[in-house]
Amino acid sequence: MEELEQRVKELVAMDRIYRPLSSMAHKLEKRRPKLARTIDLSEHDGSYVGERFYARLETDDKHKAKGMKEGIAKFVKNFPREGKILEGYIAEQRKLTETQLYFGVNEGCKLTADDYMNVMADLGFSPTGAKRLYPELMNVSRNLARKRKETERSILYNSTIA
Repeated sequence: MEELEQRVKELVAMDRIYRPLSSMAHKLEKRRPKLARTIDLSEHDGSYVGERFYARLETDDKHKAKGMKEGIAKFVKNFPREGKILEGYIAEQRKLTETQLYFGVNEGCKLTADDYMNVMADLGFSPTGAKRLYPELMNVSRNLARKRKETERSILYNSTIA
């Protein structure tokens, strides 16, 4: 019974931590692509290098294939009419081009605590709460970046069917 109580307690605590983190993650998930699309690099030939930060656009126009050839072939064999329609849809999607916005911090530069805390305030943190949470968030962020050996990040800028 004690073990069961411990597990339920852990689940309650985990859920109470999950809910606000999930809510903030959802806000960031929605805002990042919107903000990325406001970055217009057309006057910079698709690339920008500022004092502290850089950004560039790269378009990938490779044909997309997901390794489903065999399954599609079976489907076409069993349902020829519908199979032709499916093959047409797949051919359209293979013409899909994606443009990624790559961005990062120039070597030797960094964001300030205020840069981060302004974003945290926008997410609903009080100035005091942001100040207290900031050091731990930065430790976790640095550890994740180190493990992944990340120096730059990217986000989908747009996708079009060519």
